[in-house]
Amino acid sequence: MSLNASTSLLPVQASTSGRPLVEVEDLTVKFVSRDATVHAVNGLSFSLAPGQVLCLIGESGSGKTVTMRALMRLLPDKKTVYGGHIRVGSREILTLDKRELMETRGAEISMVFQEPMTALDPVYTVGDQIAETVTRHEGCSRGQAMARALELLKLVRVPLPEQRLKAYPHELSGGLRQRVTIAMALSCRPSLLLADEPTTALDATVQIQVLILLRKLQQEIGMSVILVTHDLGVAAQIADKVAVMYAGRIVEYGTAAEVLQHPSHPYTLGLLASTVHGRHRDRDIEAIVGSPPDMRALPPGCSFAPRCQFARPACSAASPDPVMTSTGAFTRCFRAEEVAAARPRVS
Repeated sequence: MSLNASTSLLPVQASTSGRPLVEVEDLTVKFVSRDATVHAVNGLSFSLAPGQVLCLIGESGSGKTVTMRALMRLLPDKKTVYGGHIRVGSREILTLDKRELMETRGAEISMVFQEPMTALDPVYTVGDQIAETVTRHEGCSRGQAMARALELLKLVRVPLPEQRLKAYPHELSGGLRQRVTIAMALSCRPSLLLADEPTTALDATVQIQVLILLRKLQQEIGMSVILVTHDLGVAAQIADKVAVMYAGRIVEYGTAAEVLQHPSHPYTLGLLASTVHGRHRDRDIEAIVGSPPDMRALPPGCSFAPRCQFARPACSAASPDPVMTSTGAFTRCFRAEEVAAARPRVS
């Protein structure tokens, strides 16, 4: 189905001319309680141009989901302390008041969550839930909102969309529910779509379909996408840029080819060695030794040093600053040249 049939869905909102759509500078996120302070995100910086796809990769607990929720300020206000800057278009997200924030969510920035069943309300039909978003942000009539909902179901390739519009979430398969959540996220033509492991709860075949759909929609509509994934093969195929996260920091950042074909950080090297992509069947998968650090008490120096095969005493004494590699990527490692000698390929 061509998007030309649904011209009312175009265009997405334009960003400020000549500037990146997304600019994150020295972002920090702390969760403060009486018992401890968890340093979940520690000095994150990146930018994303309009129409680009950024993939965040890393182990569970590396700060990917916290980063995504911070971009929309979805973390609990009473326990969360933010620092740094998050700019999306012309808006500074961390200084918006509640009214401005509600206007921005859904209209300019939308999110597709991991589990579609918990993202949808079980007591309302699919059509009602999509239409509510449209009515809330655009002030149109219920009839117009339902017409938009039908357009969106067609856009995300839901079969028999007229029937599915009246269905409840439990009447749909996991793949169809995820398509509905994507439709909801696209309902107000956002300029930025956040997708937090959107295929985690789906089987392998449906995962591929959803990811292909997301990439196709991104290209047709022209929005920017930040995608969290554990699948390096997915990142290699759909990302313009890749950010590798560890202990709340980006340890390597660049284009997909720079990071995944020419890794210069030992953690990226370890992630590539632990994947089945491009490996011979007679070779064992190489796991990264050790465990991620306790975010309540990060070790001094490089947080990855206790698990790193390239570590030297200096690595535990000071935290490395980002440096540009020979390929043009950025890495936080004192021994980047030595790490770069391995260079496995993602097929």
